[in-house]
Amino acid sequence: MKNIILATFLFIGIAVQAQSKKKFDKPTVVEASCGECQFGMKGKSCDLAVRIDGKSYFVDGTKIDQHGDAHAKDGFCNAIRKATVTGKIEGNRFKATSFTLIEDKK
Repeated sequence: MKNIILATFLFIGIAVQAQSKKKFDKPTVVEASCGECQFGMKGKSCDLAVRIDGKSYFVDGTKIDQHGDAHAKDGFCNAIRKATVTGKIEGNRFKATSFTLIEDKK
């Protein structure tokens, strides 16, 4: 019985570790916005976040205001935009090595 419990926890640990280090070496299109205002994430202020496969992550490596006025009509606090990113998911954060906002076609 102890071996079954140990094996179960070991399997869960490996699965969580594999998920928490997902890499995006090739440019990938994601949804980007303010985590608090648009994705409903808990935080202290307006912070850049991306949504990948339906899950939202705060972004490290770039800041919300580096991509225009967050409170403008098409800013991250008022709209969900598309961005091309590279980086990796570590824990509950996206560590960006590149982040390029895709311009909206009007």
